[in-house]
Amino acid sequence: MLYFDYNATAPVMREAREAWLEATEKIHGNPSSPHAFGLAANRAMTEAREKLAHSLGCHPLDIIWTSGATEANNMLMHHFAQALEARSEVWISAIEHPCVHDSAKHYFGRRLKFIPVTHDGVVDMEWFAHEMADTRPGLVAVMAANNETGVIQPWRELHAICQTYEVPFFSDAVQWLGKLPAKGLGDCDYLSGAAHKFGGPRGVGFLKVPHRSKVNSLLFGGKQEKGQRAGTENVPIIVAMLAALEAREKQLANGDHQHRAEWKEKFEKLLLRQVPGSTVVGASVPRLWNTTSALMPEGGQQRWVTRLDKAGFAVSTGSACTTGKEEPSHVLSAMGYKPGQVTQVLRFSSGWETTAADWEALEKGLVRVYGEVHQPK
Repeated sequence: MLYFDYNATAPVMREAREAWLEATEKIHGNPSSPHAFGLAANRAMTEAREKLAHSLGCHPLDIIWTSGATEANNMLMHHFAQALEARSEVWISAIEHPCVHDSAKHYFGRRLKFIPVTHDGVVDMEWFAHEMADTRPGLVAVMAANNETGVIQPWRELHAICQTYEVPFFSDAVQWLGKLPAKGLGDCDYLSGAAHKFGGPRGVGFLKVPHRSKVNSLLFGGKQEKGQRAGTENVPIIVAMLAALEAREKQLANGDHQHRAEWKEKFEKLLLRQVPGSTVVGASVPRLWNTTSALMPEGGQQRWVTRLDKAGFAVSTGSACTTGKEEPSHVLSAMGYKPGQVTQVLRFSSGWETTAADWEALEKGLVRVYGEVHQPK
């Protein structure tokens, strides 16, 4: 079985697994305890915090450990729901991950405004600049790269505009981290990430918050993380997260992702040529080197996924599917695709372990399944 669903979760890499095992064997204490075991745990956690801050380009005290990006994103929306004035708006891109979209909708209701995107899936900068000149929201949230399409968002430019108007800027960097260099992300006022997307363990992530300020805690019952996130920190998986990120940053520094992007581009060209009626979403704009979102010929998402699974390929629909029911992608809908098109999307997302031969096999598998789906009755 070839795995092409890395944007959902990545297998734990060797460096992370070994770091976790070593930390589990050697670090026994609670990092909040005052004895030697506790101090040793706290030192390991502090070192990990410093490493992450160095990678992002921010202050170590900016980092709050969480159970993942979903908690981090909910924590931030919870904080601003209490911190902002009653009439303040919150703006998020129309293509945000559900944990940002749904939490913002929960906390802000009618005060939530969606930033439109182009047909290519990029935030409409002209709209944004025009609206910001007229209105000052209490928070702007735009992800660094989209999880469904891989389309890279202009987070640097958006942050610069927000700075001009003194508006806090937040970016969900879950899909960016481990695929593109982390340096510079720490410039964002608020930032979130999760380890399991780049080969770290599940159940750990972070929220970057300016250390001179403080967020209102989503959890109560302890004073951990400077009183901003209650609960004993899981030191071994924090250490493992940084081991994974450091390994990915080395690969990025070596340019190892460049030829992987070429493998994906070759796959897309062959897909368009060999599977009539297919279309690559966001093909004309910068995208993550590992992600292809494609509109497939009629046949139904689940039918494609099931047949590909039987053929030995694990792929995603790119939209939220629950209890076997196909639901339209809000991302594709925001990009202007028609309802009938939205339900024809497949997402192929590779990882560092994926080879050129794997991409070639996927293309051949798609051609084979296409023949099965569209064979004469």
